[in-house]
Amino acid sequence: MSLQSTDQIADLITRIRNAIMVSKNEIRVPVSKLKVAVTEGLKNAGYIADYEVEEGTPRGTLHIVICEPGMPAKINEITKVSKPGRRVYVGADEIPVVKSGRGLVLISTSKGIMTGREAKKARLGGELLVKVY
Repeated sequence: MSLQSTDQIADLITRIRNAIMVSKNEIRVPVSKLKVAVTEGLKNAGYIADYEVEEGTPRGTLHIVICEPGMPAKINEITKVSKPGRRVYVGADEIPVVKSGRGLVLISTSKGIMTGREAKKARLGGELLVKVY
């Protein structure tokens, strides 16, 4: 079995979703810069408690704490918008609002991965990666 997934973000999101469904509060995934950037966006928005990159050979591990023990997860729904077979790009004026502003989207822009609000403020469009509520 290979550790490498063809779609890193979809793999990360699926692992988070599965952990929430079975009431786990932390997960470990193989690390990549893209996964760290998406995790950083989720942490800054308050959807996950914390994360840490653990060095190792041949590859490090990303340790994500979804919620504190005994607390419910803050993520109700998390989905991948842009898929390898159908990429979804938006301009700065077309960035969607999730659940009347209670959720967020993560967008891959030319300045890095940022939330929809940050991208609108910076007047940047890009590829829609994740929708979280």
